[in-house]
Amino acid sequence: MAAKYDRIAADLRTQILAGKLQPGERMRAEDELVGEYSVSRNTLRQALAALESEGLIVRKHGTGTFVRMARQRICRTTDRYQWEKDRVLLSQEERGSTGATEKDTGLEMSDLKFSAVYSELAAPNDLAKVFEVELGSKLLRRVYTTRKHDEKSPLSVVTSYLVHDVVAQNPDLLKSENEPWPGGTQHQLSTIGIELDRIVDNVTARPPTAEEVESLDIGVGVAVMVMRKVSVDTTGRTVEVSDIVWPGDRIELQYTTQLTPWPKRPKRSRAPGSKN
Repeated sequence: MAAKYDRIAADLRTQILAGKLQPGERMRAEDELVGEYSVSRNTLRQALAALESEGLIVRKHGTGTFVRMARQRICRTTDRYQWEKDRVLLSQEERGSTGATEKDTGLEMSDLKFSAVYSELAAPNDLAKVFEVELGSKLLRRVYTTRKHDEKSPLSVVTSYLVHDVVAQNPDLLKSENEPWPGGTQHQLSTIGIELDRIVDNVTARPPTAEEVESLDIGVGVAVMVMRKVSVDTTGRTVEVSDIVWPGDRIELQYTTQLTPWPKRPKRSRAPGSKN
């Protein structure tokens, strides 16, 4: 038999998912809920803690408990990188009309606020190995955040690394004021003669850091999804590394794998006099 707090959580969960309790709505006070369910305050708080860990409610000290506002979701598909590559060949006007975040969210550019912060970094051991450069080599670090105008936290945090001496061939690539760049990183790289051959994604999940909880507005019990994206050019050289962090309750990674059909087998000939 389910514990009392599980039954209370299930009832409140049903009300939230059915829309009886609307996003942003303040829930009834604890005293009222204790009386309604005929349970102790401790049991009620266990039920509320369960809902909070699921990201359905948020408890604000001194204010009350509220149904959590629906957050913008992201769906990242396997055709994204080819879509970005194809856009490199489009006109600047066409490239500037939309971007990858808009593709992932279904939003318009006018719905979003974009930020880019550039700095220099001495390559640590892991990045030096990936780029196959000397430890301490100068890298360009770019931190991107994009958020909806009506949300206070970004959809993700993207930290991109490029070898400084490589991208310095085009000084415009070293200036954050040129962001957002129409066509994104693949077009930026194309201006210095680099064409991508493949992109390798490594995806993991982990608990958020204290900084991520605050900056991404992550609820109790919600993990983050972390992707290291390694871009390799047509000569086999790693030209960009990105570390992307998403709140786990807002990201969907949709992978489609095209399978090779089996070779057609020749039909067997029937022996004379055989029956069907």
